[in-house]
Amino acid sequence: MVVKRSVKIKPLSGYALVEPQEAEEVTTSGIVLPDTAQEKPAQGKVLAVGGPAIVEGKEVKPEFKVGDLVLYKKWGGDEIKIEGNEYKIVKFEDVMAIIDSDNLALKVS
Repeated sequence: MVVKRSVKIKPLSGYALVEPQEAEEVTTSGIVLPDTAQEKPAQGKVLAVGGPAIVEGKEVKPEFKVGDLVLYKKWGGDEIKIEGNEYKIVKFEDVMAIIDSDNLALKVS
């Protein structure tokens, strides 16, 4: 008998759990890029938000919420893998913008 458990992650104060959007695997000219050549995604969907960060003794709440599509620093956050899926734990201060469009994909270089 196999028992499947779902893993739930609740970020600590000052952190958010983000699901990065997939990088393009094929160039416009049709060249398939290996994982090592693909750019790291710098945008993703917020899945969970921790409590307020404490900065200089004051509570700082994030300007984004669960479900928002955000743009974060290219090398910000720590990558984690849960049940074969990749996520990032990102500091509130590494989130730079909320993307206000359902179909917008940005190329950040």
